[in-house]
Amino acid sequence: MEAFKLILCLWLVSLVPALAQNTPGAGKITGIVLDSATRKPMRMASVSLLQARDSAYVSATITGGDGDFAFRKVAPGSYRLLVTFVGYKNVSRPVSVARDAHSDAGTLLMTEQGTDLSEVVIRQEIAPVTIKQDTLEFNAGAFKTQPNAQVEELLRKLPGIEVARDGSIKANGVAVNKVLVDGKPFFGNDPKMATRNLPADIVDKVQMYDQSSDQSQFSGVDDGDRERTINITIKKDKGKGYFGQNAVGVGPRTGGPRAVGPRSGGQSAASQSARYQARLNVNRFNNHNGGPNRQLSVIGQANNLNQQNFTMSDGNLPGPGSGGPQQVGQPGGEGSEGQVAPSNITTVAALGANYRTESNAVKWGKRTEMTASYFASRAVTTTDQQARRENILPGQSFIADQSSYSKNTMLSHRINGRFELPLDSLTSLRFTPNISFQTKDFRSSNASYSYRSPEDSLNKGLTNYNLRGYGLNAYNNLLLMRKYRKEGRSLSANLNSILTTGGTTAYNRSANTFFDTLTTPRGPQRIDQRNAQDQFAIQNTVNVSFTEPISFTQKLEFRYAYSNSYGKLLRNVADKSVETNGYDTRDSLLSRDFENTFETNRLGATFQTRRLRYTLAFGADAQLASLRPEDRSNDARYRTSYAYFMPNALFSYTFRGNKNLRLQYRTRVASPGITQLIPVADNSNPLNITTGNPTLRPEYYHNLTLSFNISARGGADNLFVFGSLNQSNNRIGLSTRTNASGVLVTTPVNTSGFVSANGFVSLGKKIQPLRLSVNLSTQGNLARNTNFINDADNVTTTTSLGQGIRLQSDYNGRIDYGLSARVTYQQARYSLLSQQNMQFWSQYATADVHWQLPGNLVITSDVTYIGNTGRAEGYNQRFLLWNAAIAKQFLRTRQAEVRLQVFDLLNQNRSLIRNTGDTYIEDVRSRVLKRYFLLTLVYNLRKFGS
Repeated sequence: MEAFKLILCLWLVSLVPALAQNTPGAGKITGIVLDSATRKPMRMASVSLLQARDSAYVSATITGGDGDFAFRKVAPGSYRLLVTFVGYKNVSRPVSVARDAHSDAGTLLMTEQGTDLSEVVIRQEIAPVTIKQDTLEFNAGAFKTQPNAQVEELLRKLPGIEVARDGSIKANGVAVNKVLVDGKPFFGNDPKMATRNLPADIVDKVQMYDQSSDQSQFSGVDDGDRERTINITIKKDKGKGYFGQNAVGVGPRTGGPRAVGPRSGGQSAASQSARYQARLNVNRFNNHNGGPNRQLSVIGQANNLNQQNFTMSDGNLPGPGSGGPQQVGQPGGEGSEGQVAPSNITTVAALGANYRTESNAVKWGKRTEMTASYFASRAVTTTDQQARRENILPGQSFIADQSSYSKNTMLSHRINGRFELPLDSLTSLRFTPNISFQTKDFRSSNASYSYRSPEDSLNKGLTNYNLRGYGLNAYNNLLLMRKYRKEGRSLSANLNSILTTGGTTAYNRSANTFFDTLTTPRGPQRIDQRNAQDQFAIQNTVNVSFTEPISFTQKLEFRYAYSNSYGKLLRNVADKSVETNGYDTRDSLLSRDFENTFETNRLGATFQTRRLRYTLAFGADAQLASLRPEDRSNDARYRTSYAYFMPNALFSYTFRGNKNLRLQYRTRVASPGITQLIPVADNSNPLNITTGNPTLRPEYYHNLTLSFNISARGGADNLFVFGSLNQSNNRIGLSTRTNASGVLVTTPVNTSGFVSANGFVSLGKKIQPLRLSVNLSTQGNLARNTNFINDADNVTTTTSLGQGIRLQSDYNGRIDYGLSARVTYQQARYSLLSQQNMQFWSQYATADVHWQLPGNLVITSDVTYIGNTGRAEGYNQRFLLWNAAIAKQFLRTRQAEVRLQVFDLLNQNRSLIRNTGDTYIEDVRSRVLKRYFLLTLVYNLRKFGS
């Protein structure tokens, strides 16, 4: 509670500068921007208000439909207006504001730039922040970063953008899942490949916008399928040459005995190894005429420091929680705290290349483009965990203590491409293939003990589970685009194909003892099985769209979509034979040959009005769907058909003064997965069995989202509000049954009454005299689920509320520092067992500093505090994680450095996570990396020009 009071005080203190701006004496500046030749208003021109003495940012806005603009509540003083517009020369004009006075800047005339660029070199001042319709563009040169910093460090300094410790990005409170380079993919759609591998000093602009689907971009009709996107453009003088960061580092071996089993003490083999790090990054860009012509990047890394400059994924291979034994550490149950410290130890090696080119032959005004990348990685993840799970059941609540140890070796290959070919002056074809292949070797040991009280035992068990398998995932998007002579008329056809196939062989060996009375054990019951599983799934979706303009601002879209999703799962389970010592006794109850087909036909239309300030769209689709599961082992077939009415609506409005409101309503249908349908038990965890339900119906969701953004003073002051509401009356939930021995059997079922609400508010302000940025963020979540426990309704209501603050400063150009804190309150309420209701608090705070000393010395340090209360005994925590480094930079341009760093200086690092479910509360403690030292040599390659 004391931490919460502190955050509240910091919130109130940070509002003082904002309130000070509303003091009496503020003036007003107005003006009009016109084309110098035609005298027509310049709509959507960017106008920046700068301090006259040093051109420091004060505010920014865009012109209205009549070319007019206004700045209100301007403090008395001398300023400079800077007007920019694409294709026109910048206009600058001094202006002064007296106390309580209105200053009229008059008419500002803009002149088109000349076209003979071979004879004229145009040099213009560029505004730090420019608004171009729905795109917010940052001039990277206006945001100082330290030498040799990566793009991730640049993003941390931009207004409204947050970068977490794990590299995930949020822009105005919305997650960024795509980062482009010069408008094109860089190693596919993995954001970290660009932000953690490209240097900040080559960036010219950072553009932030919501990117719609390729088909929607072409048709001009917003389909509501938008994705928050960041685009990085490269400086012209850095577009030709070599660059990259390369490093090698070693550290001494850490002490501690090896772990022998799931209940052993000491450190695991992974946590006691000597530390090492190697990084390869070489880029060759050859851009011409300001546009990309050819780019080649080679990126590699190897380390055992839990550092990945890419996003790890195991595709759709079975493993923990998916056809394998349930692991006790599913990180992230509490949100952001799960990102601070990993719950495992990962050793990684990776290498890849990205190539992009545009044909020099220009055909019909368009270029033929090609982008391709290949990336291979090997990751070995060691997980050593202990957990206490309180199972919430009517009439029989019990505790399950678990400990597990696993090692997962994943080898992955990813191939991404994008090819665009103009067929004629009005038709083009875009082909986007993505292929990934994974192999997996997973080995785990899990020990558990369940009891009502220390004197009243239910069961105990030990399970060893080994799995090997492979998986192939292929994605293809083929888009044919055709424009007509009539402006606004278009036809497009999109074919989207997804293929997933793979096979695994798993061995499940377990011994479980059940207690009939307090002193009488029954067992042990032994299982020794081989589970060979093959899975195949393919989905093809064809979407045809035709748009017809009704007027200059109105458009009508007609669309039709057909989708066919087919899946097949072949599971062959065999028990080990005592006579032959082989797995030749087929278990018909656990084996299954199962298929499923989900087919949809959707027809709809959308009417859209797009004006200068607002966009309004509404439409509806009629969808016919059929779900056809088939149990071929038992010759059982199920067929159900459904009809859905799927309305949609969108309203977006841009106010004067850089304010935007967006309201969107969508509906969607989701079919159950094949593992949810297959009516066969999965006993890979004999104490927690799952089985499918072939009578499941598709889920139908209503979704409402709201966003409201205000940005002032060129992004220095901002307010971002985001909210979403989801509702469904046939959501797929869980039905859990338990027997007297504490064995749980879980089956998916359709449930009603699901509601989920999420809200996010971010308030940011830059205090220019102190060179300090303050950001306050509030996040709340409310969810209501209905599930079944022993056939009784259990309504679960979960609530969470978090408050955070972040201070960031570039104090004098040589010292950067940041401070942040977050307090989160969570509670859960259960209708069946109100005595099991729970609530708990989590606190998180961090401080970091970067100090450039004389003699090319650099000191960096960061301290993180994590604390929580209200958990099971032994699972509450309060600790400090302190990292520090000192580096010596050398060579003429400080391209090289020797760095000595220490991780977890106080040797207190740990990972404690709380997970909540409809039938349980679980606290998990994981073994993580402890203190280590690392000596690293870094070389930053920089060679630009011809």
